[in-house]
Amino acid sequence: MGTLTVRTDEAVETALRALTGDHRTRSEAARYAILRTYGELQLEQAGEDAERLRNDPDDQAEMLAIQRFMGVAE
Repeated sequence: MGTLTVRTDEAVETALRALTGDHRTRSEAARYAILRTYGELQLEQAGEDAERLRNDPDDQAEMLAIQRFMGVAE
């Protein structure tokens, strides 16, 4: 595992105090914040991908072909 050094400012210190309030260490709070942010970015990307595919005629045709193959579409 790697080590990360972060310079904090007052806003980050305030956030760390809030995140360590439920008995997390500063390292645990930083890991939590990074993983939570990464998860939010993944959800955002999934939404963008879904929107792009929703408007893609080739993808729509393939989905219809799959549905027909499965017998759930005419």
